[in-house]
Amino acid sequence: MVFGAFVRKALSGRTPWTYLYLALIPFINWCFAAVPQIPLPDNGSWTPMSVVTGLVLVVRDFAQREIGHWILPTLIIGLAFSFLTSDPAVVIASTCAFAVSELIDWAIYTFIKRPLSERVVISTAISSPIDSAVFYLIASTTIPGIFNIWSIATSILSKLAGVFAVFLIMRHREKKAQTATD
Repeated sequence: MVFGAFVRKALSGRTPWTYLYLALIPFINWCFAAVPQIPLPDNGSWTPMSVVTGLVLVVRDFAQREIGHWILPTLIIGLAFSFLTSDPAVVIASTCAFAVSELIDWAIYTFIKRPLSERVVISTAISSPIDSAVFYLIASTTIPGIFNIWSIATSILSKLAGVFAVFLIMRHREKKAQTATD
């Protein structure tokens, strides 16, 4: 898709997943500081926002279906908005985690030739643990106690649970569509 076509499509409102993706990036980063952490047994903490971060990886896949490879500049714009709205320490950790995991997610989603539901679950299953590890590792330089096995494990598991729920819904719709065409 050429730039002019991308701009026309984006401005026409025919890209709801892209708008949602663009809004979720700064919202999630803002929420990491605003939503209270839940204490864990090892004196670490868990953020309920980790569930939403898993879903943003799925929303990214749907947005890429709408705008193709223009998803990468969209990620950059979302991260720039994050620097305007969120705690700098969280944004730096999140930016690095987003950049690494989103590029992995983008590459897997783009180059695997599988049904949509499988591409979404495979790309997210690989990128979400990397996202969590990078985020918590970098965030631990400024947020004491955040890098611990409980935080990382619960973050990864909650992301995968959200993605699995979306996968089941998508798989059901694909089977229903296949049955209708048979």
